[in-house]
Amino acid sequence: MKATAIAHPIQGLVKYHGMRDDEKRLPYHDSISLCTAPSHTKTTVEFSSEFDADTFVVDGETLEGRAAERVDSVVAKVRKRADADHAADPVRFESENSFPTNVGLGSSSSGFAAAAMALSEAAGLEADLETVSTIARVGSASAARAVTGSFSQLHTGLNDDDCRSREIPSDLDEDVKIVVGLVPYHKETEDAHDEAADSHMFQARNAHIHGQIAEMRDALRSNDFDRVFELAEHDSLSLAATTMTGPKGWVYWQPATLEIFNRVRRLREEEDVPVYFSTDTGASVYVNTTEDHVDRIEDEVSDCGVETMVWDVGGPARIVDDHLF
Repeated sequence: MKATAIAHPIQGLVKYHGMRDDEKRLPYHDSISLCTAPSHTKTTVEFSSEFDADTFVVDGETLEGRAAERVDSVVAKVRKRADADHAADPVRFESENSFPTNVGLGSSSSGFAAAAMALSEAAGLEADLETVSTIARVGSASAARAVTGSFSQLHTGLNDDDCRSREIPSDLDEDVKIVVGLVPYHKETEDAHDEAADSHMFQARNAHIHGQIAEMRDALRSNDFDRVFELAEHDSLSLAATTMTGPKGWVYWQPATLEIFNRVRRLREEEDVPVYFSTDTGASVYVNTTEDHVDRIEDEVSDCGVETMVWDVGGPARIVDDHLF
């Protein structure tokens, strides 16, 4: 059976850092994000006895090594849950991204969310989004939130009943605009997660993150734009502090990243423009603003010498009929 799914990548608002279980990808604490659209990953899968072996292709390249292992972990979890005999057949897997990857824009989140959604459909699983989020999670914890979409929270836990994503109701998606300042810089998010707990900042971050989660949930439910994105800006700095103080001293930010930060703060402090920056593990910057100011903000970010894209808040992963093969 063949199936195709589309999922949107996430921008972390309160980000997770570090894993208590690398195989099951169980984070130490909760995390909250929003999905970004129209950026997306589209994935087509097909189980068939006519195939010789599982094959995984992303943006035209056949995956090998750790990348293939991560996709295989999602396939294996689907097969374990599936009752249909055909799910044991070899699978052909092809995926395409509509946006730049490995530059801090959440491509792993949309990639594994689309994979889990398409594989679940093709294997005949009758699973709701929260259940599919537990499948996507074994590829990337952030992918769990990309499955449920919009504003979502991945709850910590030691099993699939607890560690799953749920959407947080909010009307903010109607007015939020995200100007992306694309700052290309190769990074390895897995490496940062692997050594997060070795930072002397890690326990301090864990101690305050639960309060941040409660504040963010309340701000989203209250549709409080400034509060949501002020929290997200501060969380970006907290995440970077933990990353930069790990054993390898990862520093992802580049001069253009800092220039965007300074431009955003000047606009907010001197001109009272509702605008806030945010980063995940990478050098590219999300600049969060409103419909009324998005054109001005895009011009300001572009003046920093970087390519820009304007995105909206995206919905959950979904099945589509337009296959890649």
